[in-house]
Amino acid sequence: MTDSRIPRRHVGRRSGSNVIEFSLLIPWYIFLFVGAYDYGFFAYSLIASQTAASVGATYCSSSSSTLTDATTACSYALDQFRYLPNVGSGLSTCGTGTTVTTSAPVAVTASSVTGPDGNTATAVTVVYLTPQLIPIPGILPGTLTINRTVKMRQRS
Repeated sequence: MTDSRIPRRHVGRRSGSNVIEFSLLIPWYIFLFVGAYDYGFFAYSLIASQTAASVGATYCSSSSSTLTDATTACSYALDQFRYLPNVGSGLSTCGTGTTVTTSAPVAVTASSVTGPDGNTATAVTVVYLTPQLIPIPGILPGTLTINRTVKMRQRS
């Protein structure tokens, strides 16, 4: 009869291969985690930008005197960006026109336009400059500039 157990001298060699496999795979897991984290941040930034433009357009379309009020629309937009790392609750100003900088990463413009039905409408554009969360040159983008425009008819 043969003994089907592994000899004691081979047990140490087999457990060492697990450490080698783990050390070869851990960089790929780290890149996967970092990529998922950055993708989630960029997706949240896109959603916040679209919501900020929508909220600003809702305010601007409320009356004829607010059709081009980019200052108040900016304060509504900043409220949508308050959980993002480079805006936070401390930022109270927007960039001018569509100019965004690291000190003012959000720019809001509001203009009066003619809607597709011929009525007066407002167009609110929000431009947001995302920060670079985890720098990996050549793999993950540094910063993204997100532009969102919402057109809304003036309410009577």
